[in-house]
Amino acid sequence: MDHTTLRTRVEQIRARMREAGDRGQVTLLAAVKYADVDQINALHRECGVHDIGENRVQQLLAHYEGLEDKQDLRIHFIGSLQKNKVKYIVDKVCMIHSLDSLPLAEEIEKRCAAIDRVMDVLVEINSGREASKGGLAPDEVEDFCQKLAAFPHLRLRGFMTMAPKCENLAEYRKYFGETYRQCLDIWQKKLDNIGSMKNNVAKEPPVISMGMSGSFEAAIAEGATVVRIGGALFL
Repeated sequence: MDHTTLRTRVEQIRARMREAGDRGQVTLLAAVKYADVDQINALHRECGVHDIGENRVQQLLAHYEGLEDKQDLRIHFIGSLQKNKVKYIVDKVCMIHSLDSLPLAEEIEKRCAAIDRVMDVLVEINSGREASKGGLAPDEVEDFCQKLAAFPHLRLRGFMTMAPKCENLAEYRKYFGETYRQCLDIWQKKLDNIGSMKNNVAKEPPVISMGMSGSFEAAIAEGATVVRIGGALFL
C-alpha cells in the first residue's frame, strides 16, 4: 500500500469517527498487526497517528527496531499476553490493554519493579462471556480491580473489551453500552471509595478501549475513548 492510500484511509476513518460523535476526545489507535514498519512510520510521520497497538510480542519486537521516532510514538500492547513474554515489552509499551488475571498482574509488577517504572494497565472485560476470548466476566471485574491495590507498579487506567461478532451496529451498541455503564459504575462509585486503591488508580476519567474496524462507530456512540483500527487501515 502506498502512503497516499494510507493517508486517505486515515482521513476516512477520522471522518467516520466525527460522524459517530467524536469531538476530538477519542484516540485513534492503529492496530498494526497487518502493517510493516514503513507503514507504521508513515502513519506517524505523515498522518499524525501517535498511538499504535501491537497484538503479538514477537511482531512488536520486529517492528520496534525500525521505528523512526520512538519518543513521540505511544506503543500499546492490545493482544493476549503470556507471562513469559512480559519481560520483553515492559520497557517499550506505554500501556497494556489486556490485563485479565492476577498471575499476569504479578508478572507485570515484578518486571516493572525491576526497571523502576509504573505501567498503565486496562482490565479486559469479556463482555459477551465468550469461552474463546480472554478477559474477565463482567461480574468478576470489580473484585479484580480491588485486588490490583497489591501491585504498586501497576496503575489502573480503565478498561478494554472486545464485543462478540454482531450482525449490526445496534447489537454492538448493546454490548458496548453495558460495558460503558459498568466501567463508569466501578470507576465513579466504587474505586473512589476504596482507600487502598487511590494510589493505584489514575485520577483522570477512565480509558475505555472498545470498538474495532467493524464496530468503532457503535463504540464511539456508547462512550469509547479509544478505538482500535486495523483492517480498515491496512487491508
